[in-house]
Amino acid sequence: MAASMLCRRTAVLCRTLKGISSPKSVLSASGLLLQTASYNPRPLRLNLRDPYIPDKESEKTPEWQKTARYDRKLFGRYGSKSGIDPASLWPSHEQLDKIIAEEKEWHPPLTVVLANIEAKEKQETEKRLAKEKLIAANVAKMPQMIADWRREKRETKLKLKEEKARRAKLLAEARERFGFAMDPRSPKFLEMVAEIEKEEKKKRKLMKRRLKEEKAAAPVTPPDASS
Repeated sequence: MAASMLCRRTAVLCRTLKGISSPKSVLSASGLLLQTASYNPRPLRLNLRDPYIPDKESEKTPEWQKTARYDRKLFGRYGSKSGIDPASLWPSHEQLDKIIAEEKEWHPPLTVVLANIEAKEKQETEKRLAKEKLIAANVAKMPQMIADWRREKRETKLKLKEEKARRAKLLAEARERFGFAMDPRSPKFLEMVAEIEKEEKKKRKLMKRRLKEEKAAAPVTPPDASS
């Protein structure tokens, strides 16, 4: 399809060149170009004697020629000859209130603008001071926070070490009791651990009771009379 279109355009170009190859054709074409270049049309004059005023009652009149915007355009062009009452072009009370509200919203008075700027700057200053106060408080707490973090790290490390030692002790005790190494996830090992924990809990309970009895049996030292 592209090839056929290219051939067709080439043929048209060849015919055009053949048509203007003669001197007469060249002269007529140049004369036409000069006439076109020197053409200066007269400007359209405004017809104030018989202006075009669209009939709003007619169905043939376009809707955009029946609007208040087009009436304002006609009155601005022809004045009183347009037959339009200037009072009808003034906005209604509702439209005027809307215009005033938009004017106050988008173009407030200078005092309102300055007050808004001052309030915004005050808000930003308060926010900045609150942020600086929070940073200062956190910096003051930093040494204690570092000390707490180090203490928790030491306690966690000690706890893991104790847990590892206890686990190794339980595995050694299981090997001594059963005569072979056991899997710490096996039911026998878990049962042994539960039994050992039960015995340790019982021992702690007896020790606590003994300490309580010893404390109750201890003689009470009478206060010094001189005091």
